[in-house]
Amino acid sequence: MATIINTKIGDSKGRARVWVEGSKLSREGWDAGRNYTIHANGNEIRLAADEQGKYTVSRRSKNGNITPIIDLTCKAITEVFEGISKLRVLIKAGVIIISAHHQSERVKSRESRLMSRLQNGESLKVASLFHGGGVLDKAVHHGLESAGISSKIAVAVELESQYLDSSLTNNPELWDSSSIVIESPVQDVNLQQCNMEVDVLVGGIPCVGASKSGRSKLKLQFAESHDSAGALFFSFLQFAQVLNPAIILIENVVEYANTSSMTVIRSVLGSLGYNLHETTLDGGRWVLERRKRLAVVAVSSGIDMSEFDIYSLMPSRFPEPSLGHILDAVPDDSDRYKPFDYLAAKEERDKAAGKGFARQLLTADSDGCGVIGKDYAKCRSTEPFIINPVDSALSRLFTPVEHCRVKGIPVEVIQGLSDTLAHQILGQSVIYPAFKDLMQSVGTTLLTNTVNTAVAA
Repeated sequence: MATIINTKIGDSKGRARVWVEGSKLSREGWDAGRNYTIHANGNEIRLAADEQGKYTVSRRSKNGNITPIIDLTCKAITEVFEGISKLRVLIKAGVIIISAHHQSERVKSRESRLMSRLQNGESLKVASLFHGGGVLDKAVHHGLESAGISSKIAVAVELESQYLDSSLTNNPELWDSSSIVIESPVQDVNLQQCNMEVDVLVGGIPCVGASKSGRSKLKLQFAESHDSAGALFFSFLQFAQVLNPAIILIENVVEYANTSSMTVIRSVLGSLGYNLHETTLDGGRWVLERRKRLAVVAVSSGIDMSEFDIYSLMPSRFPEPSLGHILDAVPDDSDRYKPFDYLAAKEERDKAAGKGFARQLLTADSDGCGVIGKDYAKCRSTEPFIINPVDSALSRLFTPVEHCRVKGIPVEVIQGLSDTLAHQILGQSVIYPAFKDLMQSVGTTLLTNTVNTAVAA
């Protein structure tokens, strides 16, 4: 017979402690009064039954019942399990083996791997899920680079072939010869055959079911009710568990913070040994588009991030004074300008129905714009249009280059793309400088701790 206990290392007056009691001891013959020896053997501690042993199984007596107790506070526990929080205790007849719990080993492994790469100036390995056109990953890459840390994508997963091709062509700094590109739904990737571990996991989990517009349009009661996107958080967590990153970055719509999905993510990542930092990034502090996004940074629990304050992130750039500063010189008679009579008629119908929808008709003097979404090229009624400076009955969409500028995204991201594809990639991306600054702050904190650790050693 055998008994296995997964437990946390306790504390007794500043000393590491392992406490085991009850029938699980007596079941294996470890009765009160039995003597034993303690041997530290590599990465485990072994208790062996020995009539001449200097240690004795203690007892507690209550109502005539005797409960055996093993209470260990020996120096070996601290030495063998330094940096370990969870233990595995195997109890068998004649022997008890105490070893690091596999999850604690994985926590220690990912933290050691990250610190080793930082100390040696090696590139961090990044896993990118829901990669899209690579805008978020580009922000992560250049944010870390600004902090003095290099990075390369080890593996990227994206469903849309055109998005992947665009990123491979227009974001060459993200990739190297060892990068693995997977064109697939994330839930179809076979993780059972994966033997890879990474340092950073990045994912903008699809938010169709969480956004206000998505839930309203699709008549969803819960974000998780969406047929294709509702359960993708589960796949994301599976990747997190298998790839064992030291740092995880999640971005989503602000409403995602209050979903059941995010509640599960917090719980699971906490159980896997991560500390979470969450905030809302208001894009209007950096650029002209007023897009707010949830940003979550999960950091392995043994990494000191006490100097990292996600709530006090300071912009490295600020919005231009008006849209006129980012507009192209589109001629007044360009065929980009159209009457869009059907949108004007729809606006009147919506007002009459009390829906409150109104067109965003902007000029060069406007000091910003609302959110530009994935289907911007479809000329949807509530997204931004630029009024013709000569004929106010005409208006146009932002050009793809202007779309880049209102989000602060480097223009090379959309080089060679059609207007439709460019707007799709940009419309479902992030405020680039906000996430660049976020990851620069993360990287700066990591490097500071690496230097401090090296000095202390």
